[in-house]
Amino acid sequence: MTIYITLACTHHDPEGRLRNQAERIAPVLQRIFYGIVVRATDRTPDDALLPLMQTGAHIHRAPSCGHLRLGRARREALRLGLEAGAHHVLFCDLDRALHWAEYYPAELASVASLIPAYDFLILGRTPRAFDSHPRAQCDTEAIVNRVFAQVSGQEWDITAAARGISRRAATDILDACPDETIGTDVSWPLFLQRTGLYAIGAVETEGLEYETADRFPEEVAAAGGIDAWKARIDADPREWALRLEIARIEVEAAVAHMSL
Repeated sequence: MTIYITLACTHHDPEGRLRNQAERIAPVLQRIFYGIVVRATDRTPDDALLPLMQTGAHIHRAPSCGHLRLGRARREALRLGLEAGAHHVLFCDLDRALHWAEYYPAELASVASLIPAYDFLILGRTPRAFDSHPRAQCDTEAIVNRVFAQVSGQEWDITAAARGISRRAATDILDACPDETIGTDVSWPLFLQRTGLYAIGAVETEGLEYETADRFPEEVAAAGGIDAWKARIDADPREWALRLEIARIEVEAAVAHMSL
C-alpha cells in the first residue's frame, strides 16, 4: 500500500523575503511529498505564495497568531493535512522546510521515509545544528529540552517544531489536546505519551539548522557574516525577553502534563 505523506506548514512572510528560495526549492518539496498544505498568514503577499501554488500546494490564509499563540496555526496546518487525505503528515514551518530541502535534500527525503514507522516522530537537531542558532535561542531551548526530559524520561530535542505525525495521532491531538500556545512543542508529545497508545520516536537532523538567515542575505553580508549577525541578535535584550517568554510557556505546558 502506498503511504501518502503530506508536508503541512505554517508560514509568515509579510515582506516576501522567501519568494526566491520558494521558487527554487518548492519543486524539490513537490518531489519528496505526496502533497503540500500551507497555513499562511493573511499578511503574506500572494506573490510570495505563487511558487507554492504552482506546485499544486493548497494554501489557507488566516490572521497571524503571533509567536506565543502559534499552537492555533499549527493545529490549523495539521487539520489541513488531514483534509488533504494524508496518511502521515510532516509538520514543519515552511522556512525550515525550504532550508532543509535546499541544503540537505537527501536527508529530508530519508527522514520522510522514516515517518510511517511511527505515530509521532520528533525531528530534532544534531549538536552542530542546534548550536548553529543564536545563543538566545540555544540557551532557552536547552532549558525546555531539559524539562521535557525530566517529565518524559526522553532526552530529545523537541524545540525545532518539526514532527512526523500519523493520521490517528493527529486526529487525537486535534480532538483532545486543545493547546493553542507555542507550548505544543511539549504538549503534543507528552499528551500522546500519556495515552500509551502511540509509537513515539525521535531522530536528529542536520537540516534543521538555523534557517532564519536565509531571509536576510544582504543584512548578514553587511554585518560581516553570519556569526556577526547572530551576535547582533544576541546583543538585543528584547530577543532574550521573547525567548525567555517562549521557554516559560513551554515549561508550563510540560508541568500541565506531569503525571500526578
